[in-house]
Amino acid sequence: MKILSFGAGMQSTALALMSCENAVQAPAPYPLVPVYDAVIFCDLGLEPLWVKEQMEFTKNACENAGIPFYVLDTPLYKDFTENFGERRVISIPWWTLGNDGHKSKMPRNCTIDYKVERISKFVRWELLGYRKGQRLRSEDIKAHEMHMGFSAEEAHRCKESKSSMFVNKFPLVDMGLTRADNYKYILEEWGMDTKASACAFCPFHKNFFYQYIREHEPETYQAVVGVDHLLRDKNPKPPMDSDLFISRSRKRIEDLTPADCNDAECFEYCGRQVWNGF
Repeated sequence: MKILSFGAGMQSTALALMSCENAVQAPAPYPLVPVYDAVIFCDLGLEPLWVKEQMEFTKNACENAGIPFYVLDTPLYKDFTENFGERRVISIPWWTLGNDGHKSKMPRNCTIDYKVERISKFVRWELLGYRKGQRLRSEDIKAHEMHMGFSAEEAHRCKESKSSMFVNKFPLVDMGLTRADNYKYILEEWGMDTKASACAFCPFHKNFFYQYIREHEPETYQAVVGVDHLLRDKNPKPPMDSDLFISRSRKRIEDLTPADCNDAECFEYCGRQVWNGF
């Protein structure tokens, strides 16, 4: 099987839409992109509104092209907010500041546990028909492809899969397509203006992101502030001697200044700067 791990950002959206074109055109205009057996999106519970819009657009395109599209409930936001400070929770790469001024970052396990592993289990149990605990058949060992939307400038992120079922594939890297190329393709061929996809409380966002959602998505902003207050008011299990922050500036979201937020990541398209969503 050829599976697309779909995050609903520019890159994975471009791959899904290229696959849709390949499904209805001959010869296939994008020969390095397969017609996927499944496109799988993990709903983490708190993402910018444009992520759901891009997901729904792509879901509709896949359904029209006959490509199965699945939405999995993987409630990272709910699990974290209900359990942080009460019991051990998933490690999110929060920015840390120790009592001695030492700065560091927490390990990142959220993507593995709430995306990669959930998709792998869904494929194994729901698409391949395994029972829980059943050993992998020899014909399924490294027999299936997991496609990921890393673009050319992210080639350093391409790694082999640790899954016994999958080999990882990165068609955009193979095609040499950058984030800007994907944006151009989706906008000019499909008419959709896209941004990157990530949890709204992802610590890898630039500060500009929080300024943007404060102005354009106040409910999302207040939810992110709520997560930030949890990090401020509760100590994780096991306890730490460092403060945790969402913002890379190691300030509370509400305390960020306009100068802090002057860090938007942009790329050029048709002579203008386009914010990438981070």
